[in-house]
Amino acid sequence: MKFSSERIDMSHGAGGKATARLIEGMILPALANPALAELTDAATIACGDARLAFTTDAFVVKPLVFPGGSIGELAVNGTVNDLAVSGATPLALSSALIVEEGLEASALRHEVEAMAAAARRAGVSIVTGDTKVVERGKADGLYIVTTGLGLVDPGFDLSSKRVRPGDRILCSGTIGDHGIAIMIARGNLELEAEAVSDTRPLTPLVAALSRAAGPDVKFMRDPTRGGVATVLNELARDSGLGVVIDERRLPVREVVLGACEILGLDPLTVANEGKLLAVVAPESAERALEALRNTPGGEDAAIIGEIRPEPARMVLMLTEFGGTRMVDMLIGDPLPRIC
Repeated sequence: MKFSSERIDMSHGAGGKATARLIEGMILPALANPALAELTDAATIACGDARLAFTTDAFVVKPLVFPGGSIGELAVNGTVNDLAVSGATPLALSSALIVEEGLEASALRHEVEAMAAAARRAGVSIVTGDTKVVERGKADGLYIVTTGLGLVDPGFDLSSKRVRPGDRILCSGTIGDHGIAIMIARGNLELEAEAVSDTRPLTPLVAALSRAAGPDVKFMRDPTRGGVATVLNELARDSGLGVVIDERRLPVREVVLGACEILGLDPLTVANEGKLLAVVAPESAERALEALRNTPGGEDAAIIGEIRPEPARMVLMLTEFGGTRMVDMLIGDPLPRIC
């Protein structure tokens, strides 16, 4: 992709086409190296006989506290999940806090304690970090940057290049929960139903997939910014194959559907923070699905589609009315400050 914008705008951070143009058109060419070229959730680095996964992420969510979680919990879970879907067991995290002058000490304490609790649940420690304070009005209260190091499970061989026609696409649960929860928490929507963020560590779900399907798990990704649509489009592009999903099989809560209808959004493009997508060989798909459904956080898992030879490098959805439509990556920035 080419990057031709004269200025950066919010769409460049939304996880869709504009983000891809920024990364692939400006950042990647300047920093090019073999590890970065894969553009996966975590870089894989050889270390003797072992493989390490290394990832970093920045969290700028607003409001800091939302139904189902807060920025501190989100920062830990998001980094742990990038390691998990790379087939790695988290070993250690680092954290940098960028605090705005005037933030109440009780608010900062809440987030630090939320980070500690999330790390305990994920079975990992925050072993180093940094703290900076910036002028009032410069940081929306608090930004958090986290980095994670993990040990890759040798039983996993994850790559879009391993995907073949006939493979099944699994989604570990309902989609769009996090993005809509943030939108409602801002007071921008008057809905009686409560949406709750799905922020959680994915390590138990990945472990369940490993036990059930092992090397038959070919690809995993957590659909955060840009949602399910972005991950599937990247998969289609990188594999050179077609991705076909069934609208009737998509797990979506009624409150998310209702909010998306009001806002004119597609649930496929709304962010998630506790779900994974996996591509599994057909002979292991049902076994993998059962394993997800028997694991906390995966009760609503579903097989949502399959890989096909055609249409090459495209994502199609079979609609509930019997037709088909193309599923594109997110365009624009409908939900800023979601993660």
